[in-house]
Amino acid sequence: MSYGQSGGRGYGRRGGYGGFGSRNFAPKPVKVGEEYDVEITEISRRGDGIAKVQGFIIFVAGAKAGQKAKIKITNVSNRYATAEMVSGASAGSASESATEES
Repeated sequence: MSYGQSGGRGYGRRGGYGGFGSRNFAPKPVKVGEEYDVEITEISRRGDGIAKVQGFIIFVAGAKAGQKAKIKITNVSNRYATAEMVSGASAGSASESATEES
């Protein structure tokens, strides 16, 4: 028996007690397909806008810092989500009010 190798047991492996795998239990505050009104607070290194929902980071393609936008979540991972801006957000509310007046 070799004492220098853990053989997959003990404290040396990742994802065990206190490891990186133990942080996946918190539910995410966003879901794929849902829409949210957010403010873009900064720009990422890749040029995407960064917004947060309850502290959860969302990368928004094509957004600019300081912009308020309606976004749609396209992907959710353990540490962040990606989203796209919803086109015609203000046009939808204008058409709804026009149909109510008729």
